[in-house]
Parts: sequence; structure tokens; C-alpha cells
Amino acid sequence: MSAHALRQALGVLPATVVIVCAIPAVAWADGAITGWGSNSHGQIDAPSGEDFRFIVAAGYHSLALRADGSLAGWGYNGEGQIDVPGGNDYSRIAAGGFHSLALKDDGTLVGWGWNNEGQIDVPSGNDYTAVAAGDLHSLALKSDGSIVVWGSDGFNQVSDAPDGTGFIAIAGGGLYSLALHGDGSLVAWGSDSDGQVSDVPAGNDFIAISAGDYHCLALKSDHSIVGWGWNAYGQTNVPEGNEYAAVAAGYSFSVALKFDGTLEAWGSHWAGQTDVPTGDNFAGIDAGYAHGLALTDVGGGIPGDIDGDGDVDTADLLLLLGDWGCTGGGCVGDINGDGVTDTVDLLLLLGNWG
Repeated sequence: MSAHALRQALGVLPATVVIVCAIPAVAWADGAITGWGSNSHGQIDAPSGEDFRFIVAAGYHSLALRADGSLAGWGYNGEGQIDVPGGNDYSRIAAGGFHSLALKDDGTLVGWGWNNEGQIDVPSGNDYTAVAAGDLHSLALKSDGSIVVWGSDGFNQVSDAPDGTGFIAIAGGGLYSLALHGDGSLVAWGSDSDGQVSDVPAGNDFIAISAGDYHCLALKSDHSIVGWGWNAYGQTNVPEGNEYAAVAAGYSFSVALKFDGTLEAWGSHWAGQTDVPTGDNFAGIDAGYAHGLALTDVGGGIPGDIDGDGDVDTADLLLLLGDWGCTGGGCVGDINGDGVTDTVDLLLLLGNWG
């Protein structure tokens, strides 16, 4: 059976996607970090090791989450944004202009770095499931699907946050934010300098989002990419095709990860930020101001090959469905490593079917 036919048979709907940073970083295997583009402040001088699970590329600094739940930071540290807190109980990370955020296993938030607008004055509570950051504001997703925003409100990036529940993904742009609702639709608020808010595409078939400084990217359920907003360097001229697993929007460039493990980039090239590394074993991406990061699957595994037999087939599908709804980590079917077995994992499996 083809992946398309299998999707139809199972009635796959737009999926839950947890955004772990200002720009989404997808990972389905622990790996090593590769960086490219501008290295003006050491932002691509990633630490060695093969145990990294999530990555964040911010303006001039970078963060990573290790498999053991600890954090690493490198690059510009003028505001203490890479002075990561200790401990091994972190599950998500995010980075703004000069500040950083993390979500802990107990559902609480931690912030550090620049705090000129209160962007690291995280709200209390232990019911948060995702975190994101813009240049001077921060936002978090609660377990009921509602959104909380704090920090600068100069462009209504706090006061215009959407009410209600049912949101499943958040992304912080420069002076605006983007969210994905459980019905597959998109909403944006804050600065609309280049149409990043008013030109949000209609539809209910989106499964992932990414917010750059002035432009946005979204991944559709057919694995094609849509882009809008500032396009001075062609950063929203997205490639055609239905083979994309993840997208990341930087300042004036964009990056995509294909299901075959290769990378593709477009837009501004002044710092080599579109000179993506070669190879077909990448498992996660992120884009900053003028640098990119990627996770390399050092194990060489195929996303969706749950039983490790080298093929993505019916046996793997049955394992995933048997684990459906598992939360709290250690889930057999949690292909993308977000702590839950859900529709995103199913789409990743189907994308590599056969």
C-alpha cells in the first residue's frame, strides 16, 4: 500500500506539532550538530558529542538540548543568553534576540539573558507544553491549548494574542507571533511590516509553522511548503514538491529538511547561509539571523523504522498505533521526540513508507 493510500485509509488529519523554539527544530534521533553560515560570534561552533536531541539557532547564539535533559549554549553571550541553567530536567528550548527559555519536565518555565522588556519574567504554573521566543517577547503553550505571551508589547505582540484553546503550535517571530490551531488553520499577530500577519494563508491543512524575523513558513499536510512576508531575498520563494519534513525561517533565508535526510535552503547568501551541508542523514534543522544548524542522525536510522529492521513497513505502523497517545517520554512511537505518540509521528512514518 502506498503512503498516500494509507493516509486516506487511516483518515489522517492535520497534526499536532510542538514548537520547541522560535523557529521549529525537528528531531527524530539523537545526533551531532553541524553549523554553517555566519560565525561572527562562534554561533556555529557547536559542542562535540552525538547525544543532542533539539537545536535552536537565534540571532547570534545557539542552544541545544541533550538526550539526558541538560542544556548547552554557545555564541554571543553579551546578555548571559548562553549561561544555561544546570540540571537534567529540561524538555524544550527557545531563543529570542538576546534571551533564552526552557521548558522543564514538570511543566514549568525558566528564562535567562536580556530582560529589558520582561521577556524572561516567565509566568508561574506547571501546565506548559511548549515555549517560543521573539526578539523582545516570549510565549508559551498551555496543556489546554491556550497561549500565554509576555515581554514587549510595542507592536501588540502580547495584547493581541488570540484567546481560546485548541492551539497546538507556537512560533515567535521578530516582533510578531504565529500559531497553529488544532483544526489546521493559522493565526498571526503583532507587527505586520511585511505582511507576515495580514497575509497568513487560509486553509485547514497545515501541520507545522516557522516564524523568521519578517517572513513565515508553513508545512502542509501534503508535505509541501508555503511562504509569506518579507521577500527581498527570495526567502519566501519556496521550492515545489511534497517531500518536506520540516521548515525553518531565519532572518533573510529559509531552510527545509526533506524526508530523504537532505537539506535545502534559499534566500540571502551573504554569509553562506544557503550553503547547506551535504549528506542524507540529517534529522533536525533550525535557522538564525545568518546561520543554520542541523542535527545529524549518527545512527543512520530511518525515521519510522521503529523495530529497527531497516524498513518502514506495516510492523512499524502497528507498533506506532499500539502506542498511540503515549505521553511522558519513552514512547515507542514517538518518532519526532516530542514526548508523545501522535499524528506528527504517523505522518513521519508514512513519509518514509517502504
